[in-house]
Amino acid sequence: MNITPNKINPKKLLLSKWTAVHPIAKQKHFLVSKVILPEAPEEKIEFVEIEAIYSKKTRQIPWRNLMNSEEWIQGWK
Repeated sequence: MNITPNKINPKKLLLSKWTAVHPIAKQKHFLVSKVILPEAPEEKIEFVEIEAIYSKKTRQIPWRNLMNSEEWIQGWK
C-alpha cells in the first residue's frame, strides 16, 4: 500500500470536504467550516474547525493533520 500525503493549500481549506479514515465519534464525513486566523496577521494559519456532516458537531484540529493520508482522505468517500 502506497501512502502519499494529501497536498493542501491552507488558504483553500474553507468548505473543503474530508473523510476520516477511522470514524470520529461514529462520524466519517466532515467539512472545514472555519479557518482559525492567528491573532497576529503575519503568523501562519495553525488550526481549522471541522464540522461533522450528520451531527453538526464541531472540533478544532491543526490543519496539518489533514495532510496525513492515514487519517484523512480528501473529499467524501
